[in-house]
Amino acid sequence: MASAILFVRAWFRWRRANTWIIVDGSNVMHWKEGTPDLGTLKKVLETLKQAGFKPGVMFDANVGYKVEGHYMNDRTLSRALGLRAKQVMVAPKGTPADPLILQAARDSKARIVTNDRFRDWVDEFPDVLNADRLVKGGFRKDQLWFSL
Repeated sequence: MASAILFVRAWFRWRRANTWIIVDGSNVMHWKEGTPDLGTLKKVLETLKQAGFKPGVMFDANVGYKVEGHYMNDRTLSRALGLRAKQVMVAPKGTPADPLILQAARDSKARIVTNDRFRDWVDEFPDVLNADRLVKGGFRKDQLWFSL
């Protein structure tokens, strides 16, 4: 019986490790003290990976200007975050990341880590905006919390 329990636990860990979760990078990087900081985002990504998720991060095109004062592409941000380039996407200039995030979540059936309610996109993505698909979070007294 004990071996069956261990097997089931291992299976759930493996399944979660192969579960993509989409991170709204432009939102999450503001979670600590309201200022854009890649360190805040790195802490969130580290915690998600430790929980067994495979994060994909999506940003608005202006992310580099907010954190470094100049444009940053997918590859530059992936290196800064310690992720593979395929795990990071910067929206094209003039295109908001929100519909790209929502479409990716719909296509992959992934959850989205964000505090954004995506009100402008409710009509187009009602299925993605269910409360169980949006993972809220933040920092309280320097401690990260999630609504996982």
